[in-house]
Amino acid sequence: MQRSPLLLIHGGAWAMPDEAIAAHEAGIADALAAGYGLLERGGSAMDAVEAAVAVMEDDEIFDAGRGSFLTRDGRVQLDALMMNGEDLRAGGVACVERLKNPIRAARLVLEHSPHIYFVGTGAERFAMQHGMRLIDNTELIVPRERERLMAFQQAELEGAVDTTFSGPIMDDPTISSHDTVGAVALDQYGHIAAGTSTGGTLSKAPGRVGDSSLIGCGCYADDESAAVSLTGWGEPIMKLVLGKWAVDRVTAGASPQDAATAAIDYLQTRLGGHGGIILLDGKGRFGLAHNTPRMAWGLRTADGVQLGITRNG
Repeated sequence: MQRSPLLLIHGGAWAMPDEAIAAHEAGIADALAAGYGLLERGGSAMDAVEAAVAVMEDDEIFDAGRGSFLTRDGRVQLDALMMNGEDLRAGGVACVERLKNPIRAARLVLEHSPHIYFVGTGAERFAMQHGMRLIDNTELIVPRERERLMAFQQAELEGAVDTTFSGPIMDDPTISSHDTVGAVALDQYGHIAAGTSTGGTLSKAPGRVGDSSLIGCGCYADDESAAVSLTGWGEPIMKLVLGKWAVDRVTAGASPQDAATAAIDYLQTRLGGHGGIILLDGKGRFGLAHNTPRMAWGLRTADGVQLGITRNG
Protein backbone atom coordinates (compact mmCIF):
# COMPACT_ATOMS: atom_id res chain seq x y z
CA MET A 1 0.00 0.00 0.00
CA GLN A 2 1.39 3.39 -0.99
CA ARG A 3 1.85 5.76 1.92
CA SER A 4 1.59 9.52 2.05
CA PRO A 5 5.15 10.86 2.53
CA LEU A 6 6.12 12.91 5.56
CA LEU A 7 9.24 14.83 6.52
CA LEU A 8 9.89 16.17 10.02
CA ILE A 9 13.07 18.09 10.84
CA HIS A 10 14.64 20.02 13.69
CA GLY A 11 17.22 22.78 13.73
CA GLY A 12 18.25 22.82 17.36
CA ALA A 13 16.83 23.29 20.84
CA TRP A 14 18.21 26.13 22.95
CA ALA A 15 17.62 29.63 24.28
CA MET A 16 17.20 31.08 20.81
CA PRO A 17 17.00 34.89 20.87
CA ASP A 18 14.21 36.67 19.01
CA GLU A 19 16.56 38.05 16.35
CA ALA A 20 17.57 34.51 15.32
CA ILE A 21 14.05 33.23 14.67
CA ALA A 22 13.61 34.43 11.08
CA ALA A 23 16.91 32.91 9.92
CA HIS A 24 16.07 29.58 11.55
CA GLU A 25 12.61 29.52 9.99
CA ALA A 26 14.10 30.26 6.56
CA GLY A 27 16.66 27.49 6.96
CA ILE A 28 14.02 25.00 8.07
CA ALA A 29 11.79 25.93 5.12
CA ASP A 30 14.65 25.42 2.65
CA ALA A 31 15.48 22.03 4.14
CA LEU A 32 11.85 20.89 4.01
CA ALA A 33 11.56 21.93 0.37
CA ALA A 34 14.68 20.01 -0.62
CA GLY A 35 13.79 16.83 1.24
CA TYR A 36 10.07 16.70 0.51
CA GLY A 37 10.63 17.47 -3.15
CA LEU A 38 12.45 14.15 -3.43
CA LEU A 39 9.68 12.29 -1.59
CA GLU A 40 7.10 13.73 -3.99
CA ARG A 41 9.11 12.40 -6.91
CA GLY A 42 9.24 8.89 -5.47
CA GLY A 43 12.50 9.26 -3.59
CA SER A 44 13.26 7.23 -0.51
CA ALA A 45 13.14 8.32 3.11
CA MET A 46 16.93 8.10 3.04
CA ASP A 47 17.07 10.52 0.10
CA ALA A 48 14.85 13.01 1.91
CA VAL A 49 16.77 12.87 5.17
CA GLU A 50 20.12 13.32 3.44
CA ALA A 51 18.91 16.24 1.35
CA ALA A 52 17.22 18.06 4.22
CA VAL A 53 20.17 17.69 6.58
CA ALA A 54 22.67 18.71 3.88
CA VAL A 55 20.76 21.97 3.32
CA MET A 56 21.03 22.76 7.02
CA GLU A 57 24.72 21.85 7.04
CA ASP A 58 25.23 24.42 4.28
CA ASP A 59 23.31 27.10 6.19
CA GLU A 60 25.67 28.76 8.65
CA ILE A 61 22.85 29.63 11.07
CA PHE A 62 22.94 26.04 12.38
CA ASP A 63 25.55 24.17 14.42
CA ALA A 64 26.25 21.67 11.64
CA GLY A 65 28.60 21.95 8.67
CA ARG A 66 29.66 25.50 7.90
CA GLY A 67 29.08 27.82 10.84
CA SER A 68 29.54 25.17 13.53
CA PHE A 69 30.97 25.85 16.96
CA LEU A 70 34.75 25.81 17.24
CA THR A 71 36.84 23.47 19.35
CA ARG A 72 39.19 24.84 22.01
CA ASP A 73 41.93 25.06 19.40
CA GLY A 74 39.77 27.01 16.95
CA ARG A 75 38.81 24.30 14.45
CA VAL A 76 35.53 22.76 13.31
CA GLN A 77 35.01 19.06 13.96
CA LEU A 78 31.82 17.49 12.65
CA ASP A 79 29.80 14.36 13.46
CA ALA A 80 26.87 12.80 11.58
CA LEU A 81 24.81 9.61 11.40
CA MET A 82 22.17 8.15 9.09
CA MET A 83 20.05 5.06 9.70
CA ASN A 84 17.73 3.18 7.38
CA GLY A 85 14.65 1.77 9.08
CA GLU A 86 14.04 -0.76 6.29
CA ASP A 87 17.06 -2.94 7.09
CA LEU A 88 18.73 -1.26 10.08
CA ARG A 89 21.77 -0.27 8.06
CA ALA A 90 23.59 2.69 9.56
CA GLY A 91 26.58 4.86 8.77
CA GLY A 92 28.34 7.41 10.90
CA VAL A 93 31.35 9.71 10.85
CA ALA A 94 32.90 11.71 13.67
CA CYS A 95 35.62 14.31 14.21
CA VAL A 96 35.85 15.11 10.51
CA GLU A 97 37.42 18.46 9.64
CA ARG A 98 37.60 18.48 5.84
CA LEU A 99 34.11 17.46 4.72
CA LYS A 100 31.49 20.05 3.78
CA ASN A 101 28.58 17.67 4.32
CA PRO A 102 29.24 14.93 6.86
CA ILE A 103 25.69 13.60 6.41
CA ARG A 104 26.62 12.62 2.84
CA ALA A 105 29.72 10.86 4.14
CA ALA A 106 27.55 9.02 6.67
CA ARG A 107 25.34 7.75 3.86
CA LEU A 108 28.38 6.59 1.92
CA VAL A 109 29.47 4.57 4.94
CA LEU A 110 25.96 3.12 5.23
CA GLU A 111 25.82 2.06 1.60
CA HIS A 112 29.41 1.17 0.72
CA SER A 113 31.13 -0.17 3.81
CA PRO A 114 30.78 -3.34 5.90
CA HIS A 115 31.58 -1.09 8.85
CA ILE A 116 29.25 1.39 10.51
CA TYR A 117 31.49 4.11 11.90
CA PHE A 118 34.58 5.99 10.75
CA VAL A 119 36.37 8.81 12.57
CA GLY A 120 38.87 11.54 11.79
CA THR A 121 41.21 11.12 8.86
CA GLY A 122 39.93 7.57 8.26
CA ALA A 123 36.45 8.93 7.67
CA GLU A 124 37.79 11.66 5.39
CA ARG A 125 39.82 9.15 3.40
CA PHE A 126 36.79 6.86 2.98
CA ALA A 127 34.64 9.77 1.82
CA MET A 128 37.27 10.92 -0.66
CA GLN A 129 37.62 7.41 -2.07
CA HIS A 130 33.88 7.45 -2.73
CA GLY A 131 33.80 10.77 -4.55
CA MET A 132 33.61 13.47 -1.91
CA ARG A 133 35.90 16.48 -2.15
CA LEU A 134 38.06 17.36 0.81
CA ILE A 135 38.09 21.03 1.78
CA ASP A 136 40.21 23.20 4.02
CA ASN A 137 38.86 23.49 7.55
CA THR A 138 38.78 27.28 7.24
CA GLU A 139 35.91 26.94 4.73
CA LEU A 140 33.72 25.75 7.64
CA ILE A 141 34.59 28.66 9.95
CA VAL A 142 32.57 31.87 10.10
CA PRO A 143 33.53 35.11 11.95
CA ARG A 144 30.60 34.77 14.37
CA GLU A 145 32.05 31.56 15.78
CA ARG A 146 35.54 32.98 16.17
CA GLU A 147 33.98 35.75 18.23
CA ARG A 148 31.96 33.28 20.31
CA LEU A 149 35.03 31.20 21.07
CA MET A 150 37.04 34.25 22.10
CA ALA A 151 34.22 35.43 24.39
CA PHE A 152 33.90 31.98 25.94
CA GLN A 153 37.61 31.66 26.59
CA GLN A 154 37.79 35.18 28.01
CA ALA A 155 34.99 34.30 30.41
CA GLU A 156 36.98 31.26 31.53
CA LEU A 157 40.01 33.45 32.19
CA GLU A 158 37.83 35.72 34.29
CA GLY A 159 36.73 32.82 36.48
CA ALA A 160 33.53 31.51 34.90
CA VAL A 161 33.10 27.76 35.40
CA ASP A 162 32.22 25.36 32.64
CA THR A 163 30.01 22.80 34.39
CA THR A 164 30.65 19.99 31.90
CA PHE A 165 28.14 21.15 29.32
CA SER A 166 25.34 21.42 31.89
CA GLY A 167 24.74 25.03 31.05
CA PRO A 168 26.16 28.16 29.49
CA ILE A 169 29.41 29.50 30.85
CA MET A 170 27.95 32.98 30.57
CA ASP A 171 24.44 34.31 30.96
CA ASP A 172 24.09 34.78 27.23
CA PRO A 173 21.60 32.78 25.13
CA THR A 174 23.80 32.99 22.06
CA ILE A 175 26.52 31.06 23.88
CA SER A 176 24.31 28.14 24.93
CA SER A 177 23.24 27.21 21.40
CA HIS A 178 22.48 23.59 20.59
CA ASP A 179 21.76 23.98 16.89
CA THR A 180 22.38 20.34 16.01
CA VAL A 181 20.17 19.44 13.04
CA GLY A 182 18.23 16.30 12.22
CA ALA A 183 15.48 14.79 10.12
CA VAL A 184 13.12 11.82 10.09
CA ALA A 185 11.13 10.81 7.03
CA LEU A 186 8.47 8.37 5.81
CA ASP A 187 8.38 7.55 2.10
CA GLN A 188 5.59 6.27 -0.13
CA TYR A 189 6.94 2.72 0.21
CA GLY A 190 6.32 2.72 3.95
CA HIS A 191 9.97 2.97 5.01
CA ILE A 192 11.38 5.40 7.55
CA ALA A 193 14.86 6.84 8.04
CA ALA A 194 16.66 9.24 10.35
CA GLY A 195 19.73 11.45 10.26
CA THR A 196 21.51 13.82 12.65
CA SER A 197 24.45 16.17 12.08
CA THR A 198 26.33 18.47 14.44
CA GLY A 199 29.36 20.59 15.06
CA GLY A 200 29.20 19.72 18.75
CA THR A 201 29.54 22.09 21.69
CA LEU A 202 31.34 25.40 21.95
CA SER A 203 35.01 25.11 22.96
CA LYS A 204 34.80 21.33 23.16
CA ALA A 205 38.02 19.39 23.58
CA PRO A 206 39.38 18.27 20.20
CA GLY A 207 38.29 14.68 19.60
CA ARG A 208 35.14 14.92 21.71
CA VAL A 209 32.19 13.02 20.21
CA GLY A 210 28.65 13.68 21.42
CA ASP A 211 25.38 11.84 21.05
CA SER A 212 24.44 12.96 17.54
CA SER A 213 26.38 10.37 15.56
CA LEU A 214 25.92 7.43 17.94
CA ILE A 215 23.30 4.79 17.14
CA GLY A 216 20.51 4.81 19.68
CA CYS A 217 21.64 8.07 21.24
CA GLY A 218 21.18 10.98 18.85
CA CYS A 219 19.63 8.97 16.04
CA TYR A 220 17.84 5.67 15.34
CA ALA A 221 15.41 4.20 12.80
CA ASP A 222 13.50 0.93 12.54
CA ASP A 223 10.47 0.35 10.33
CA GLU A 224 9.01 -1.85 13.08
CA SER A 225 9.02 0.98 15.60
CA ALA A 226 10.04 4.57 14.82
CA ALA A 227 12.69 6.98 13.58
CA VAL A 228 14.17 9.54 15.95
CA SER A 229 16.61 12.45 16.00
CA LEU A 230 17.71 14.41 19.06
CA THR A 231 19.44 17.68 19.80
CA GLY A 232 20.80 19.14 23.02
CA TRP A 233 23.34 18.41 25.73
CA GLY A 234 24.94 15.24 24.43
CA GLU A 235 26.47 13.60 27.48
CA PRO A 236 23.20 12.87 29.36
CA ILE A 237 21.54 11.75 26.12
CA MET A 238 24.39 9.28 25.60
CA LYS A 239 24.18 7.92 29.15
CA LEU A 240 20.48 7.18 28.68
CA VAL A 241 20.75 5.95 25.05
CA LEU A 242 17.73 8.20 24.77
CA GLY A 243 16.91 7.76 21.10
CA LYS A 244 16.49 4.00 21.48
CA TRP A 245 14.68 4.54 24.77
CA ALA A 246 12.08 6.65 22.97
CA VAL A 247 11.77 4.26 20.02
CA ASP A 248 11.22 1.35 22.40
CA ARG A 249 8.29 3.21 23.95
CA VAL A 250 6.66 3.35 20.52
CA THR A 251 7.30 -0.38 20.09
CA ALA A 252 5.56 -0.96 23.40
CA GLY A 253 2.46 0.90 22.19
CA ALA A 254 3.00 4.55 23.02
CA SER A 255 2.22 7.19 20.42
CA PRO A 256 5.24 9.08 19.05
CA GLN A 257 4.05 12.22 20.82
CA ASP A 258 3.70 10.45 24.17
CA ALA A 259 7.10 8.80 23.68
CA ALA A 260 8.74 12.12 22.80
CA THR A 261 7.28 13.83 25.86
CA ALA A 262 8.29 10.93 28.11
CA ALA A 263 11.84 10.92 26.75
CA ILE A 264 12.43 14.59 27.50
CA ASP A 265 10.86 14.18 30.95
CA TYR A 266 13.18 11.23 31.59
CA LEU A 267 16.20 13.22 30.42
CA GLN A 268 15.32 16.00 32.85
CA THR A 269 14.35 13.95 35.90
CA ARG A 270 17.06 11.30 35.62
CA LEU A 271 20.08 13.45 34.79
CA GLY A 272 18.99 17.07 34.63
CA GLY A 273 19.67 17.10 30.89
CA HIS A 274 18.19 19.45 28.32
CA GLY A 275 17.40 19.12 24.65
CA GLY A 276 14.78 18.28 22.06
CA ILE A 277 13.49 15.27 20.13
CA ILE A 278 11.50 14.44 16.99
CA LEU A 279 9.87 11.03 16.43
CA LEU A 280 8.05 9.43 13.48
CA ASP A 281 6.56 5.97 13.00
CA GLY A 282 5.67 3.99 9.90
CA LYS A 283 2.01 4.97 10.18
CA GLY A 284 2.86 8.63 9.75
CA ARG A 285 2.28 9.52 13.38
CA PHE A 286 4.82 11.95 14.77
CA GLY A 287 5.80 13.72 17.95
CA LEU A 288 8.20 16.35 19.22
CA ALA A 289 9.20 17.72 22.59
CA HIS A 290 11.88 19.84 24.26
CA ASN A 291 12.71 21.32 27.66
CA THR A 292 14.83 24.18 26.34
CA PRO A 293 13.37 27.69 25.97
CA ARG A 294 12.87 27.15 22.23
CA MET A 295 13.23 24.53 19.51
CA ALA A 296 13.26 25.04 15.75
CA TRP A 297 11.33 22.45 13.74
CA GLY A 298 9.40 21.94 10.55
CA LEU A 299 6.92 19.43 9.13
CA ARG A 300 5.82 18.81 5.59
CA THR A 301 3.07 16.45 4.45
CA ALA A 302 0.67 16.24 1.54
CA ASP A 303 -1.48 18.74 3.44
CA GLY A 304 1.19 21.42 3.51
CA VAL A 305 3.97 22.89 5.62
CA GLN A 306 4.22 23.72 9.31
CA LEU A 307 7.12 25.73 10.68
CA GLY A 308 7.68 26.25 14.36
CA ILE A 309 10.00 27.92 16.81
CA THR A 310 8.18 26.54 19.82
CA ARG A 311 8.47 27.95 23.30
CA ASN A 312 8.74 25.77 26.37
CA GLY A 313 6.22 26.91 28.92
